[in-house]
Amino acid sequence: MTKIRPGLCSVTFRALSAEQVVELAAEARLDVIEWGADTHVPAGDVDQAARVSGLMSDAGLVSCSYGSYFRAGTDESITPVLDTAEALGVDRVRVWAGSIGSDGAAPQDWASTIARLQDAVDEANARGISLALEFHSGTLADTAPTTLRVLTEVARPTLSTYWQPTVGAAVETVLDEYRAIADHVTAAHVFSWWPDHERLPLRARDALWTRFFGEAQSAPTPPRDALLEFVPGDDPAMLRGEAATLRSYLSL
Repeated sequence: MTKIRPGLCSVTFRALSAEQVVELAAEARLDVIEWGADTHVPAGDVDQAARVSGLMSDAGLVSCSYGSYFRAGTDESITPVLDTAEALGVDRVRVWAGSIGSDGAAPQDWASTIARLQDAVDEANARGISLALEFHSGTLADTAPTTLRVLTEVARPTLSTYWQPTVGAAVETVLDEYRAIADHVTAAHVFSWWPDHERLPLRARDALWTRFFGEAQSAPTPPRDALLEFVPGDDPAMLRGEAATLRSYLSL
């Protein structure tokens, strides 16, 4: 059985410094961190990325990915994102499939987003970096079928996708979404929001997470990382317990 690495998204603690995030993750016995571009490692700030890389090495942790806000379909260049990812020492960058939900996307929106993703994947691949879609509302990758369509139309093996539970969806619906894209999922964002955006402890949705990790760990291509994303009350004191819960799911 492939071991999925337990980790943290740095955006969970936007108000804290990178040093504090590293310290918290190490204390919580997590293995990896996905660094967000919005606060801790801004795109284009290669000096900060290199500094964070050093912090991680000193703590015995691994930077697993760079959580960028590059949105395909716009005129934004991915080059500064890739420069930063290289300095950070990661081999995967999270990107967004445009800024329009699939329900409202016109054919030209699809065409521009797919073309931009193809170019971005090719540029990343030349540096030995893979890209992964954020599975999220307000993008073309907002459902399992549309995510599969994006992956199919981009037609690049180094483009994968993240997965996270659709907010408000029932357990069976959420698991069906995962199963549909499981072969392409390289990371999962782990949180328990219910019934809407209320941030609950992971254990509040045991029925989801025990089944998800049971299936994910035995999948032909399991996600590489399971990343805690947000905690109740944004409280750093919650991380140790949430990390212990995550590790317990991974030991099932």
